[in-house]
Amino acid sequence: MYDFNKITDRHGTNAIKYDLAVARGKPADVLSLWVADMDFPTAPAILEALHEKVNHGIFGYSVPDENFYETVKNWQKTEHDFDIARHWVVTTPGVVFAIACAIKAFTREGEAVIIQTPVYYPFKNMILANNRKLVTSSLFEKDGKWQIDFDDFEKKIVENDVKLFILCSPHNPVGRVWSREELTRLSEICLKHNVIVFADEIHNDFVFEPNKHIVFSTISKEAAWNSVISTSASKTFNLAGLQFSVNFIQNPVLKKKFHDERDKTGYDEPSLMGFVATQAAYEHGKEWLTALKKHLVENLDFVRNFVKENLPKVRLIEPEGTYLLWLDFSAYGYSDSELDNLIVNKAKVWLDRGTMFGCEGEGYQRINIATPRPILEEALKRIEKNLK
Repeated sequence: MYDFNKITDRHGTNAIKYDLAVARGKPADVLSLWVADMDFPTAPAILEALHEKVNHGIFGYSVPDENFYETVKNWQKTEHDFDIARHWVVTTPGVVFAIACAIKAFTREGEAVIIQTPVYYPFKNMILANNRKLVTSSLFEKDGKWQIDFDDFEKKIVENDVKLFILCSPHNPVGRVWSREELTRLSEICLKHNVIVFADEIHNDFVFEPNKHIVFSTISKEAAWNSVISTSASKTFNLAGLQFSVNFIQNPVLKKKFHDERDKTGYDEPSLMGFVATQAAYEHGKEWLTALKKHLVENLDFVRNFVKENLPKVRLIEPEGTYLLWLDFSAYGYSDSELDNLIVNKAKVWLDRGTMFGCEGEGYQRINIATPRPILEEALKRIEKNLK
């Protein structure tokens, strides 16, 4: 019913994934599997809802109604066993925007914010851009699985008087879906040292069995009172350009601080198309999402087999979640810049180099598999040819 192997040409559509290649120093004919959006049209039900708004023809100031919040509540309960209340919700035009709000709401200039690297690079960018002190605690890899160094995490918090922790769950780029035990220990450390937690859970709908996404605030009442949970339909249904996300904040003190900081930006009314698409996605998009997940599993199987048969020196870190794979090329012995030059300028494949996410990513590349199989296959064949 849904053909995820059909190629849709995105060139000339103002897509940063494709139309900024030359501007960012890449070959014009590069294959783009870097930024985390998908190369598929979104669910038909979403397109229908958006067309209905377009046909109405008026795009004035708008806010979601109670049906919207009920839809969000039902999705969170059904998909993530997360019971939410209407008054917890604060909307923002994206999760990165929400991160910036949290940084300004819960810390002062010069105060410390901690992240676990390698991690999604806008975390670092937002901390530094808002004149906060960046503190990193390195994840480490053991037996093909990235782990949290809890002792280092707590040590860094104490040494730097950290005020805020930005958690990536599921984790981008290492693909971890944190267990309840891991999240509980993180929560206990943060509670012990009065560190507020901002949980970026935007990849929560992409988890590979038998793993299960645990919403951070469901760990305990104390965790719920000490956290902001941020998510969006943008990754799940390929809606990033519509600029809309939802944040769940149970503690009224934290909520007021966050809400006030958002309002200081002048952005107190959300994107009309953003919340229309989100409601349609959560009401009618499940069938499409189920088919998409099947395609992603098949793409993962394809990459796994291709690497094993044709790139035996490349190590695939088996993902527990997200549609972003973490590939270890370090056995080839290239420096980070040499590897990136080979993949981008010789193979003409645009991936995200591992060091973008932190020094722990040296020798790694992140590849987005949310694309038609022919594109994925061609990209891997180009890499294989040039590595040989």
